Amino acid sequence: MPLLQFDTTLSLSTTEKTELADQVTEFYTAEMETTAGHVAITIREHEMAALHLGRANAGPILFLDAEVREGQPFERKRAFALAVMEYVENRFEIPDENMKVVFTEHPGEAMMGMDRVGGRWEDE
Repeated sequence: MPLLQFDTTLSLSTTEKTELADQVTEFYTAEMETTAGHVAITIREHEMAALHLGRANAGPILFLDAEVREGQPFERKRAFALAVMEYVENRFEIPDENMKVVFTEHPGEAMMGMDRVGGRWEDE
């Protein structure tokens, strides 16, 4: 039951936001070997002065805070992060130096919706 939160200085159209959310959901389900129904995504736009990254070059900035269930292997998280960054680099022309992905892991029971509570991650 991940919550994938984007903060960016990009100014995205409604279509671009939908495309980003759809593509990121696809990356997440493929890399984490899960279904799409519980993937939650937020996209927050900010002025350039509101986001800072010491190594950033000129151009837009994008951060992804990936709140995920604990126990997923490093290799899956890294593959997901790289897929997202490669996509936004190519689609929105964000320089590599201007992107950052941070994972925060939670016990399954800390992630819930009305109809379910997350369980323990079982590595296949």
